[in-house]
Amino acid sequence: MKQAGQTILASNRKARHDFTIIDVVEAGIVLVGSEVKSLRTGQVQLADAYARVINHEVWLEGVHIAPYRFAVGVGAHDPDRPRKLLLHATEIRRFRESIMKDRHTLVPLSFILRDGRVKVELALAQGRKHADKRQAIAERDVKREIQRELGRKNKGY
Repeated sequence: MKQAGQTILASNRKARHDFTIIDVVEAGIVLVGSEVKSLRTGQVQLADAYARVINHEVWLEGVHIAPYRFAVGVGAHDPDRPRKLLLHATEIRRFRESIMKDRHTLVPLSFILRDGRVKVELALAQGRKHADKRQAIAERDVKREIQRELGRKNKGY
């Protein structure tokens, strides 16, 4: 769902396969200048990323943002450092309770550039078992086949 003034910089397709998405929230992220430049060039890996609630703050871990090749010395950044996410206190409290009570996980789905600022789509998710993954794939295939048949019907085949 791309909006005006919004660009998807990177997405975590594996997360939608491995987890059942319960809720999605857009969060700000604290970055340094060279990280933003690397994100704009697509130099990010989200595959094993997750978020944790520590002391009423949400931290994004496991994200690798490659060093910007023109930033050296003082301007360079640590590619694997934890990054603080900016959320409202009520959202953080709701996430913390859901994680503790229902054993859910916070997973980043994508990095978005909106009006010059980098945002993270953060999902409250529940892990899928292998059988659940197969069932999700089967449901997706059925929906795709239904759409195909409807398209053929509308074209007169």
